[in-house]
Amino acid sequence: MQKIKSLMARQGLKSPQESLADLSPVENLRIPSKEELRELREQPIDPQAEQEIIDGIEEIYFSGDSFDMVQYELEKLPPELNLQELEEHRDKLKRQQAAVSKKVADLILEKQPAYVKELERVTALQTNLQLAAVICTNARRQLGVAKEGFTEASLGLLANQRRRHLLTGLLKSLRTIKTLQRTDVRLSEMLEEEDYPGAIQLCLECQKAASTFKHYSCISELNSKLQDTLEQIEEQLDVALSKTCKHFDMSHYTKVQLAYTLLGKTQTAMDQLHMHFTQAIHNTVFQVVLGYVELCAGNADTKFQKMQYKDLCTHITMDSYIPCLTDLCKALWEVMLSYHRTMQWHEERDRQESSAAADEAAVAAAQSDESVVDRSYVKKKLEHGLTRIWQDVQLKVKAYILGTDMSSFKYDDFIVVLDVISRLMQVGEEFCGSKSEVLQESIKRQSVNYFKHYHRARLEELRMFLENETWELCPVKSNFHISQLHEFKFMGQCRSPSVSPSRQAAAGSSSCGPPLDLLSLFEQYVQDGNPFEMHAEHREEETEDVLASNGYESDELEKSVYQDYDSDSDVPEELKQDYVDEQTGDVPLKSVSRETIRSKSRSDYNLSKTNNAPILTNTTLNVIRLVGKYMQMMSILKPIAFDVIHCVSQLFDYYLYAVYTFFGRNDMPVPSPSLPGHGGREAAPACLYESSGLGLISSRLRTTLNRIQENLIDTEAVGENLGVHGPAEDRKEKVPSPHLSQMVVLTHSGTLFGLAQRVVATESLVFLAEQFESLQSHLDAMMPAAKKPFLQQFYSQTVSTASELRKPIYWMVAAKAIDYEQMLLLMAGVKWDIREIMSQHNVYVDVLLKEFEQFNQRLADVSRHVRIPLAVSNVLWEHCIRLANRTLVEGYANVKKCSNEGRALMQLDFQQFLMKLEKLTDLRPVPDKEFVETYIKAYYLTENDMEQFIKNHREYSMKQLANLVNVCLGSHINKKARQKLLAAIDDIDRPKR
Repeated sequence: MQKIKSLMARQGLKSPQESLADLSPVENLRIPSKEELRELREQPIDPQAEQEIIDGIEEIYFSGDSFDMVQYELEKLPPELNLQELEEHRDKLKRQQAAVSKKVADLILEKQPAYVKELERVTALQTNLQLAAVICTNARRQLGVAKEGFTEASLGLLANQRRRHLLTGLLKSLRTIKTLQRTDVRLSEMLEEEDYPGAIQLCLECQKAASTFKHYSCISELNSKLQDTLEQIEEQLDVALSKTCKHFDMSHYTKVQLAYTLLGKTQTAMDQLHMHFTQAIHNTVFQVVLGYVELCAGNADTKFQKMQYKDLCTHITMDSYIPCLTDLCKALWEVMLSYHRTMQWHEERDRQESSAAADEAAVAAAQSDESVVDRSYVKKKLEHGLTRIWQDVQLKVKAYILGTDMSSFKYDDFIVVLDVISRLMQVGEEFCGSKSEVLQESIKRQSVNYFKHYHRARLEELRMFLENETWELCPVKSNFHISQLHEFKFMGQCRSPSVSPSRQAAAGSSSCGPPLDLLSLFEQYVQDGNPFEMHAEHREEETEDVLASNGYESDELEKSVYQDYDSDSDVPEELKQDYVDEQTGDVPLKSVSRETIRSKSRSDYNLSKTNNAPILTNTTLNVIRLVGKYMQMMSILKPIAFDVIHCVSQLFDYYLYAVYTFFGRNDMPVPSPSLPGHGGREAAPACLYESSGLGLISSRLRTTLNRIQENLIDTEAVGENLGVHGPAEDRKEKVPSPHLSQMVVLTHSGTLFGLAQRVVATESLVFLAEQFESLQSHLDAMMPAAKKPFLQQFYSQTVSTASELRKPIYWMVAAKAIDYEQMLLLMAGVKWDIREIMSQHNVYVDVLLKEFEQFNQRLADVSRHVRIPLAVSNVLWEHCIRLANRTLVEGYANVKKCSNEGRALMQLDFQQFLMKLEKLTDLRPVPDKEFVETYIKAYYLTENDMEQFIKNHREYSMKQLANLVNVCLGSHINKKARQKLLAAIDDIDRPKR
């Protein structure tokens, strides 16, 4: 205890009582003296009252040590002092001071034990410090002894050993640094060898090693150099990546991808790859087009290199258009093939990694999420890039297609263009499943423009052909079919309509085997070759073997003409077709002797069933070829199918209208007797035109002809309707009406008024209609669904009416081949009011039969040059017999007086005529046989039956019916009945007036 007190004395510590004495004067005022404290303690004060006194003290007294309470109280004094108030205020302050002093004293006494305890701790600390000072003094003394005990030499050895160890580590580090500085040479060698993965691996290892020695100042410069080298490697890697866009090499691309994987930039590599593909497409097409433009310009004008690609395409000439387009597609194919092979590479790698991961579960577990994300990103990017790249290709080709006006191209050249574009669209469909709307729209615009000009030129060409056509038979083989023509080769059985002609040619050259048909273009040309090279290889002109040689092709054919010369009335209809081949050969042009024909006593103008070659002309063949070309264009470009089919229908319409105009109109001049060779032959009497009721032109045929004349024929061009001028645009779509060549003579009786030409013209039209019928399914397959009613209407109202032209055309021959006027004159000289039944027919029957025999002979003469099909001979005989029968009725109607015996003579004459006629023709039943028999038998009718007859048989003319009534007067009809019957006839005739 004594030591602590001495320590406190040494440190200047004082007791609490002494410490209170050292307070400042201000603090001394606040703390009461011991006596006061004692008094305060002795005075019992209510704690609540004491607290109220303290609470009553103003807040400012607790503001801080700088507060001057004396000054504050003096300032509060009023101007006029009141002693009593001052004393009261002083007492209040004293009470407050006493309360505060008592409160302070209580707090001091309350904290006294803690103060004493802390003072004891301070005393203990002082003791410990003194003990520490002693220990330090002893340690210093012992260290001095140790220093004197050890030699400086021993410590020097230890220092040298430590330095040696440090220098050995430094030498190793310096050698490593030296190796790092020499790696740039090896990196350059590896880059030249295109060993990008090895170079990156080496560079990354060097960077890792350099980070270990980064505390050396020289390493900072080496780090910078390695970073520059790595950036240089990335640049060369980007160049190497761009090379794969045109010529994909698997090993090269594998190195590049491995290098990017080491860099951790797989996604960046894919972004760069797509950018390079886009750039490759642009650069490729620009260089191809620029090369052709400069080649055609003949000089190296730099202005072309500064042009935009779209403007550059407008400088391509017609001669270089197709080669440039082919090279353009070849180059674009290489780019798309590279992209396709790139996708295949990634798909194969994904399969390999998936199979490896499946085999090793540990590997699968160790696969990082980053690797999975990279593969997913690459897959989506490649799939999205398909559409993007194909869109770029379409836009480039579209600019090229629309850059040139192709309306003046040759047909074959334009077909080549369509073929190339069709093949390109096929590539696009296999590339990304695209329908190539951009290409279709651009080629459709060019096709519509081209086809409009081409069709207009072909119609004018057809008009020229028709006006120069002499309607001579074009000798073709009996087995001729349109599929033998070069223009229809694309319709072969083993060729798909959706495949372009060049690929069809390739398929045909390989015997339609399945390998090429089943493989896609990318599978066929994955290693070498190009789908756009086939078009040039397979465009060699194919030879056609459709024309027959003159005369017979073999002795067997010549024999067959004279053998089996029976009527073919019992032959099935399918064997009567014009082009049925019965293994006989071609058209026999040698004639059969007249004696042979006469010995058969009938008219068979087919020259046996062996001659069944189609009847057609050069113009017909030209129209068929045009149809084939049009269909070929449709098969390549279906969006314009309706426009093409409409033009195809116009070809048929114009041919049909020309045949009708040349041979079917009833406006030909009647041959004059003074002209040599005409034989003084006149046409049938005019009354027969009115009363025949033949229905030569059906309402459907008339409607078709009117429609053609209104929609296709330019009547203003030939001087008609001069007062009416249609719109210029409408006239562009029309063609002037053709005129028959002056070399075609239709007024010569010796040639049956041009029967050979009529047969060739009419039957060639029928043959053309049959070919159209065979093509209907192909046309229907190409026609858009919304436009199919047009095609159906064309076939039902136009094509099917071709055979109906036979009636008006051959009627022109029948009306002039027989001298019906002479027969009427001979009948007028016959006496019919005889009183006895005659057993001998009249002379006019023999004259008429003689006319028919001559007609039969001339028909045979014509058939030696042109085969007359059975349907044609039937129409001719039907017309002649019908006209003869109606001439008989007309002759009977001219009779003034007739007896019952005269009626019997009429029947005898008619039966004789029928009997002889049936030996000349196989036509059964005889046309209008009932027409004559019914008229003759009507003479025997009673009054009531006669009236009913008049009402029911309106096929007879009013003159014929009136004559029937007048001749019967007096025999079994009286005058009153006569008036009644004539009135009935007049009633029937009144609505016709």
